[in-house]
Amino acid sequence: MKKWLMTIGVFCMVGALYALPVAFGERRVEESPQKAEDADCKIFIEVEGQSEKIPLETYITGVVAAEMPASFHKEALKAQAIAARTYALKTTNYGERAIAPTVARQVYYDETKRKSNWNSDFLGNEKKIVEAIEETKGQVLLYNSELITAMFHSTSNGKTESAYGYSGNELAYLQSVASMSDQSSPKFAAMREFSLDEWNALWKVKWQSNDFKRVQLTLNASGRVEKLQLGNDVWTGREVRTLLQLPSTDFEFSFDISTQKVYVSTKGYGHGVGMSQYGAEAMASNGSTSTEILQHYYQQIEIKKVDACLK
Repeated sequence: MKKWLMTIGVFCMVGALYALPVAFGERRVEESPQKAEDADCKIFIEVEGQSEKIPLETYITGVVAAEMPASFHKEALKAQAIAARTYALKTTNYGERAIAPTVARQVYYDETKRKSNWNSDFLGNEKKIVEAIEETKGQVLLYNSELITAMFHSTSNGKTESAYGYSGNELAYLQSVASMSDQSSPKFAAMREFSLDEWNALWKVKWQSNDFKRVQLTLNASGRVEKLQLGNDVWTGREVRTLLQLPSTDFEFSFDISTQKVYVSTKGYGHGVGMSQYGAEAMASNGSTSTEILQHYYQQIEIKKVDACLK
């Protein structure tokens, strides 16, 4: 049978969701010394669309390469590796279920894709990312001895979103924290425009020019839109983001009556929960370690090392 072993006390952090739906029971981690004969045991990850299962650390290499620019500082890449490894193990129940290589889970690039993307930079980028993987090999994030749902996103609006603010589910380790350095991210601010006809084609109600003056936006504690109300019609911020294909739920809009166009401005990129990738890069560039980055974005967690063995 499978025996999951934890190496005692690699890091302890007493710092300070929405949990994406995972159809498995929680596996409580038991601490146990690793035996020499267990050294070659591996966890394999089944990625949808891939013909064969992939060793965990090889999979994490492909995730970090897809999810974070290789130009980022190594400490940011290491933080991403630990978060991605944790997320993968929780989502797949330690390799027992497949995971999709999409933004709804984690994007994954195989070696062929990495070579195509990086071209002449492949060897240097690959070396840097593999080093980040090796330096964090097996490390995962735990809360109360259980894997956390280690959500991450590109860029916050200056504050990360809490699990409660995102889904109404309170998770102690996913609280809203400051991430002001995200304002330097190229993805921090965006603007979209719609003709009034394009706008009305997306909604179940037909907007008139005066509706833009009477619409009400309710914000949550992180400054994102909790709900939008127009008369008796109400949408959540997440519903509007999906409807309009916006980068985030921190949005506001206006209507130019002379051009008959709707302008929507947004701040941040992604759901905003957990680690901000550009925030992690800013912290790393200022000298923070991967441990400090993870301690900032995930509350009351500890880092330990996991290995799997077949008995």
